[in-house]
Amino acid sequence: MKNYKLLSFVSIIIFLLWFLPTAGLANVDAEVDQKRNKLIGYMLSKQLPSIHYSDKQVDDELARAIFDLYLKQLDFQKRFLLKQDVEHLRSFAEQIDDNLLRGTIVLPQTGYEILTDRINRVETMVDALLTEKVDHSANDTMETDPEKLGFAGDENELKTRWRKILKAQIITRYLDLEEEYLADEKKIDKEALWQEASDRVAKRFDDFFHRLHQETLQDHYDRFFNAVARAFDPHTNYMAPDRKEDFDIHMRGSLEGIGALLREEDGYIKVVRIIPGSASALEGRLQAEDIILAVAEKGEEPVEITDMRLRDAVRLIRGPKGTEVHLTVRKPDGAKDIIAITRDVVQIEETFVKHTVLDADGKKFGYINIPSFYRDFEKSRYGEGRNSTQDTRDAIVALRNQGIEGIILDLRNNGGGSLVDAVDITGLFIDEGPIVQVKNSQGMKRVLADDDETLVYGGPLVVLVNQFSASASEIVAAALQDYRRAIVVGGQHTHGKGTVQTIIDLNENIPLLHLRRYEDLGALKATIQKFYRVDGGSTQYRGVEPDIVLPSLFQHLKSGEQYLDYSLEWDQDAPAKYATYSDKITDLQEIIDRSRERVKQSQGLVLIEEEAKRSTLRSKQTIIDLDIDSMRAKREEERLAREKVGAHMGSLEEDQSDDTVIPEDLAESDEQTSDAEWLVELDKDPYVAESQMIINDLVHLLNR
Repeated sequence: MKNYKLLSFVSIIIFLLWFLPTAGLANVDAEVDQKRNKLIGYMLSKQLPSIHYSDKQVDDELARAIFDLYLKQLDFQKRFLLKQDVEHLRSFAEQIDDNLLRGTIVLPQTGYEILTDRINRVETMVDALLTEKVDHSANDTMETDPEKLGFAGDENELKTRWRKILKAQIITRYLDLEEEYLADEKKIDKEALWQEASDRVAKRFDDFFHRLHQETLQDHYDRFFNAVARAFDPHTNYMAPDRKEDFDIHMRGSLEGIGALLREEDGYIKVVRIIPGSASALEGRLQAEDIILAVAEKGEEPVEITDMRLRDAVRLIRGPKGTEVHLTVRKPDGAKDIIAITRDVVQIEETFVKHTVLDADGKKFGYINIPSFYRDFEKSRYGEGRNSTQDTRDAIVALRNQGIEGIILDLRNNGGGSLVDAVDITGLFIDEGPIVQVKNSQGMKRVLADDDETLVYGGPLVVLVNQFSASASEIVAAALQDYRRAIVVGGQHTHGKGTVQTIIDLNENIPLLHLRRYEDLGALKATIQKFYRVDGGSTQYRGVEPDIVLPSLFQHLKSGEQYLDYSLEWDQDAPAKYATYSDKITDLQEIIDRSRERVKQSQGLVLIEEEAKRSTLRSKQTIIDLDIDSMRAKREEERLAREKVGAHMGSLEEDQSDDTVIPEDLAESDEQTSDAEWLVELDKDPYVAESQMIINDLVHLLNR
C-alpha cells in the first residue's frame, strides 16, 4: 500500500524550505494569500496521484482535463466570455501541470480578471437592453442548450444573445403574471402587465449581477482546485474551509429546510435526490434531475440562482420551519413549474424501513421499502440506535408470519449509505457467502461476506431499482442477481457509482511550525477503492442492468456515472467463490415475455411510456420560438402533459410518498392517516403491481 502521507509530508517540507521563502512577495492580491494557494496546488499535485485509485499522473493529459472542467465552471452557459477570451485562457492549459508542481498558479487569477471585466460589460449591456421596449411579436428563436452554443465571436453577437435571453425572461414573467391575474379574477391591462414583467426581470438581473460581484478571487482559486481534483474522477473534490464540514457538499447541500440534496453542475443548481419524509417529498412535485432556476420567499420577488454558488443558493432555499419558499424549476424535458414548499425539519422516522402486505388475485405478497442504508454508528458501539439491517429483519419476520408468497424489495431512489448494512441486508436473503469485493489501486482486494448461516427469508424475491439507485443499493441488487436469488426489475440501469472515497485534512500534512503561517487549507475527498460484484464485474459506470426492464419517465435522461466527466471505467476482475441458488432463475425468458405482454395492457405503464417518448422529443427540441403565442402554447402543452400523467410524475418513479408504516402498538395514533396515504400511493404504483405479477410467475417457475 502506498505510504502517501509520508511521501507528501516529506515533499511538502522540501517545498516549504525551498520555495516559499523566495515566492513572489510582490503583487500579492489583498483578497488572497497567494503563498497559501500555491501550497494547496502543490499539495494536490502530490497527494492525488499517490492516493487516487486511478493512478493518474499530473501531466499534459490531466492538464487538458483540468482546463475543460475549469472553463465549464467559469462560463458554462456562454453568457459572458468571447471566443478570444477562451483562446487566451486556453493558452495556459498545457502549463497547468507544470505550474501545479512548481507552485506557480496563474490561470485562476487570469480567469478572474477576464470574467470580471466581461461581467461588468454585460451588466452595462443588459441595463441598456432593458430600457428598450421588447418586441413581443418578432419571430426570434433561441437555443437553450449551452452545449450546442459556441462562445460569442464579438460583443455584438453577445448582445444579440442577451437580447434573446431577456426577451424570453420577460415573456415568461408576463405569462406567470397573466396566470396569477386570471386565477385572482383580476382585470388584465396588457401594457401595464408587460411593464410589470419587464420591471420584475430587471430587478431579478440587478440581484443576479450583484451576486456575481460578490465572487472573490479566492472563490476562483477554490473552484480551480476543485477542477484539479475532479479531473481524477467526479467524486474526488477539493473542499474549501467553509465546506469542509460537509464530506460531500455537492451531494448533501441542503439537508435542512426543504429536504433536497443539491449539487452545483455547469452553472446550475440541480436536485440530486429528495430526502424521504422531507417537506419536498411530502409536497411531491420537486424531483431528482430538476434544475432550480429561482428562489423566492412567499410574497417576494424570485431571486435567480443560475450561476450562483451552491452554498449561496442553499442559504436562500433554507429557512425556518413553517415558512414557505417558492422554487422556479425547470424539468428535464424543458417544462417549467413553480413549486411552493413549506419548510420543515426532516423527520427521521420517515427514512426508516417500512413494509406492508399487498393482495393480488387472492394472494399475499410482502413489500419492503428501504429508503437508505442507515446506521447510528455512535450508538451502535453500545448496542443502541436503529439500523436498516435490524429493521429489515423485523419487516421480513412480520411479513413471513402473515403467510406471504413472495417479497418485493424496493431500492428505488436509494442513494446508498452504510456498507455494513448493505452486506448484512443481503445476508438476510442468503445462507452465507461473499457479497461484494473491494479493491484498491495496488490490486489488494478484500471480500466482504455474510458469515451468518441464518437464512431469514428464502422465498421468491423481486428487487426494484431505478436510475437513482446508487452505491450500497447497487451492491445489494448486484449480489442478489449474481446469486440468482432474485429478479431485478427497473429501468435500463442503476446509477453506477461503484467507488469508495476518503477524506484527507490537508492541514495534517504540514509541519506545525509552518501551519501557523496559514489559514485553514481545507480538505480533499479522494476515490481510493472500487467495488466489484461477486461475479467479478464492477458496479462502477454501468451500474446494475435489471433482468426485466420497465418503461421509465426518465429514460431520456443522461443520468448516471457513465454520463459524468472523467468517471472511472467499468472493468472485470476475478470472481469470488460463491454458489448460485436456482438454475431455474437462469432462464427468465418466459417471465420476461409475460411481463412484456402485461406492460402493453398496463394503463399506468403505457401512460409512462408514452410520456417518456414525448419527454425524449421535448428534450431534443432545444430551440424555442420567442413569441408569446408560441410560448403560451408550449406552456399549455406542458401543463396538460403533467395533468395527464398526474401522480405518476411524482410518486411512481421518484417514490415521493415515504410515510412510515405504523407499528402495531401505534396503530391508533394520529400517524395512521399518513400511513393510509402511503398505502394509497403504493396501490397506484404500476411498478409494484407488475412486480407482484413477476413474483407470481416466479412462484410457478420454481414449483415446476
